[in-house]
Amino acid sequence: MTVSVEEQFRIIMKGVEQVVSEETLKQKLSDAQKAGRPLRIKLGLDPSAPDIHLGHAVVLRKIRQMQDLGHRAIIIIGDFTGQIGDPSGKSKGRNALSKEQVQENALTYQTQIFKVLDRDKTEVLFNSAWLGKMNFEEVIRLAATTTVARILERDDFQNRYKNEVPIGLHEFFYPLMQAYDSVAIDADMELGGTDQTFNILMGRTLQKTLGKEPQAALFMPILEGLDGVEKMSKSLGNYIGVDEDAPSMFKKVMEVPDSLILKYFELATDVHPDRVEVIRRDLEQGKNPRDVKLELARIITSLYHTAENTRKAEDYYAAAFQEKGIPQEIPELIIEEEKDRLADIIPLLTKAKYTASNSEFRRLAAQGGVQLNGEKTEDFDYVLANGDVLKIGKKRFVRIVK
Repeated sequence: MTVSVEEQFRIIMKGVEQVVSEETLKQKLSDAQKAGRPLRIKLGLDPSAPDIHLGHAVVLRKIRQMQDLGHRAIIIIGDFTGQIGDPSGKSKGRNALSKEQVQENALTYQTQIFKVLDRDKTEVLFNSAWLGKMNFEEVIRLAATTTVARILERDDFQNRYKNEVPIGLHEFFYPLMQAYDSVAIDADMELGGTDQTFNILMGRTLQKTLGKEPQAALFMPILEGLDGVEKMSKSLGNYIGVDEDAPSMFKKVMEVPDSLILKYFELATDVHPDRVEVIRRDLEQGKNPRDVKLELARIITSLYHTAENTRKAEDYYAAAFQEKGIPQEIPELIIEEEKDRLADIIPLLTKAKYTASNSEFRRLAAQGGVQLNGEKTEDFDYVLANGDVLKIGKKRFVRIVK
């Protein structure tokens, strides 16, 4: 069944920070529908940080929603531009990645993006295919399409220039090369975070300069992490990774601050705008946020795991954190009969990543953060029995097997 332009527009605009422009997007949707062809939706990936979390997946989820409407994703792996490094938002130049590093990261990226995107409606291209073949005359012609003043409009370049922080001439070429990607693939639309505004709008400008139809530009907001304040980041530890196991993912979603419930529904799920509006009204009318987060946790976990594993994750959460009990299905740690004191197995727990270090485990036990069969313990001479269950911190359980 054909989805109307108006309905497509509503779905696409859910959670969007900015679109340039609404008229352009509606016209492109209309023209594509009349021509019976999909829109070509561009996303450029700088293969320098291949570990994807829900913050990175915001743009991918939006593209997936458009794929479900029949459109096609064109993923540009910046193997050529990655050797410069995107200077956006940086207070200094970035170290160039080697060709080998770029290729390795690109492969990792491809594995992860297809946890979200529809592989059958996705093309993956490398921009070295066209940028790497340009001769110096073509580079000069490309450079002639813009001015130094235009490039210096970027806040990061302005700040570095004012503060006398060196700007490499090659860095000026990054937005131009990213813009040329749009020309090379005839992009109808480009998506990115708000930190990519300058680069993506440059693509529109260059397409128009070279006699092509300018792409629509869609900008997605930054998703705050579990602390509710900072941008989701692995280094800050406030992230939910797309590769995390189902119980960990479910538990982390339940830690989302109440103030961000709606934002996570908008940016981290494919829930229809009508359903988001119902959830908004329910919260305004006093529905318990915990109940709403249970729905959110089910939806997000099911996007990355099977229905069975999502159900098990919810059961695990209910037993471990709501009922304060011990879940039935928990990982096991096999120990030797002669090394069965609690003190003996601390190195094994550290090696298996149940705790960050031996000293961290001891510190946690001293603070009441280690339980044995549901009771707090710091008795390191305790002789463990087969089937004993350790709870380490708030999240980790392990069953002892001799």
